Amino acid sequence: MTLPRRSANPSLPTDPLLPVDAPDFNLAVTLASGQVFHWGPQGAGYFGLIGDVPAYIEQHGDRLLTNADPALVSHYFALDHPLPEIYRSFPADPAMAAALDFCRGMRIIRQPAWECLATFITSSMKQVAHIAQISHTLRTRYGVAAGNTGAFAYPAPARLAALREQDLRACALGYRSANLLKTARMITSGEIDLEAIPSLPDDQARATLCRLAGVGEKVANCVLLFAYERVRAFPIDVWIERVLRQYYFTGTRKVTAGKLRDFCREYFGAYGGYAQQYLFHHARSARRARAGKTLRLT
Repeated sequence: MTLPRRSANPSLPTDPLLPVDAPDFNLAVTLASGQVFHWGPQGAGYFGLIGDVPAYIEQHGDRLLTNADPALVSHYFALDHPLPEIYRSFPADPAMAAALDFCRGMRIIRQPAWECLATFITSSMKQVAHIAQISHTLRTRYGVAAGNTGAFAYPAPARLAALREQDLRACALGYRSANLLKTARMITSGEIDLEAIPSLPDDQARATLCRLAGVGEKVANCVLLFAYERVRAFPIDVWIERVLRQYYFTGTRKVTAGKLRDFCREYFGAYGGYAQQYLFHHARSARRARAGKTLRLT
């Protein structure tokens, strides 16, 4: 799986690159795993935004080099997560072992809440390449420029709330336009406060997110995992459901959504979100490899 090459890549940084300790980390796998959609190869590394901060990052073994604040980079890529402990928590079964071997070094990125929420609302029934293109279009049309890098921050809720639905449809959102617009307006009006969610228990936080337009349990769990660091959250999409049925419910004809949810909560435990992301990326990559295709973000 490869990441997008931008049509207008920013120039390589001229500032000195600063070191960041990054043990047990694989930058390329992490960026390619379907968590974020706006990073792309640049020079010997990758370029993207951390919130509204442009960042160029290279990996050299257990060290990153970056032109951004090392503390910001370390936090964004969750380099403080105890990955060896997380791995020990994974169940000892063939599917999980294969996913761990394939994805070793992947970390759950700490994303800005609104950017994460909006991106996954627009991801419904879309391929990764389409999600990336929608993100790029929204950013360039309605986001704030990140200096002279050629990149744009994800547009704020108030910026999108002021638009018309047809403006968003022109960004290839289709029926997702109404959901994104309504959610942006709910947040802008204060009806839903994203900053209050960290203080809520998991079930209440999930229920609050599900009040937003275009947010069901799967998107809510993605936001809990990728934006609010609820590493137990286990999003179940078509890829994960296929894995669960193939490896964990073999021969079982009827498995309800509730049974899958309860099984994942108990079987994968406190770091279920990590297990899910490893299974997800491995399954999707393996399927494309078998089909002789390479997934490219554009």
